[in-house]
Amino acid sequence: MSQAAAGASKKMEVPLLDLKAQYRTLKSAVMPALEAVLDSQMLINGPAVKQLEDAVAKYSQTAAAVGVSSGTDALLCALMALDIGPGDEVITTPYTFFATAGSIWRTGARPVFVDIDPETFNIDPAKIPAALTGKTKAIMPVHLFGQLADMDPIMEIARSRNLAVIEDAAQSIGAQYKGRPAGSIGTVGAMSFFPSKNLGGAGDGGMLVTNDKALGERLALFRNHGAKPKYFHKWVGGNFRLDTLQAAYLLVKLPHLEQWSAQRRANAALYNELLADCPQVRRPIIAPYNTTIYNQYVILTARREELKNHLTAHGIGNEIYYPLSLHEQECFKELGHKKGDFPHSEKAAAESLALPIYPELTPEQIHYVAQTIKNFFA
Repeated sequence: MSQAAAGASKKMEVPLLDLKAQYRTLKSAVMPALEAVLDSQMLINGPAVKQLEDAVAKYSQTAAAVGVSSGTDALLCALMALDIGPGDEVITTPYTFFATAGSIWRTGARPVFVDIDPETFNIDPAKIPAALTGKTKAIMPVHLFGQLADMDPIMEIARSRNLAVIEDAAQSIGAQYKGRPAGSIGTVGAMSFFPSKNLGGAGDGGMLVTNDKALGERLALFRNHGAKPKYFHKWVGGNFRLDTLQAAYLLVKLPHLEQWSAQRRANAALYNELLADCPQVRRPIIAPYNTTIYNQYVILTARREELKNHLTAHGIGNEIYYPLSLHEQECFKELGHKKGDFPHSEKAAAESLALPIYPELTPEQIHYVAQTIKNFFA
């Protein structure tokens, strides 16, 4: 028996995410970077913000990047800059974090839901045409769990109807679709630097990326109350600025992102191998055209609640992403949806469970998680 397999029989603590483990390796570089910002007292729009924007634009292979205050504000700022508001419709998925549809709602526009591909959990492009109306202004695909949606057919639909495409890339910085990075394919891409993301900040933060330089300039205005020059406002934007401290922190982390993503893929490969003989669990399915970053490693099982309790009892962190499809959320009841309208989304909400996947996981921990799952079904 291997050392890893032997370790699987002993109870151990495996958190869903251990941010402290990562921070320990970076602390000696982080503290001087933050101190430099504090010493300069250039806390808003300091040099680190532009440096991070340039670095993320290069990493994402886009012409422009605009730092903003959160992934949610990235979506909202993009919608506002694209003049989407009351009377408009935006097609999106019901199986995602709330901010996707919530940002559409906040502009006064209407989110129009389309069911997901049951394999990838992303919006099903084949179902989009039936949802189009004369009010459709944009499509907002979500690259869920670090895997891109099937973008070519989505872009074809958008071009045929002159629609904007806002990529919700909050969970997918560094992921690729046919070699193209998340955020670089649509009209604009919205990223999140929430601490739990693969590239996480020391608090909230986000980024918009686009290959349209004129749109990039417009986004930069909208993140700062639509002002140009200062105190003169052609548009009503918002206070969506990225703090200089967050930019400095993220600049320290960005060079490590590729290595961290590769380690997540290695961890997933080990899970896939160890769970291959457990038919009660459906492992993540990655489309052959995608390079995923495994923001989450999400399994499906009909006995989700029981397995969740079992893992928790054995010291293994886990989480449900997401327990209720957006079309069933109370705040969207006036959209008129009912249970059964989007069956693939509802099935995912009822059966999905995320396991620890962060880069610092040890093989022993992964063996322990996999064996605990198999023991439960045995």
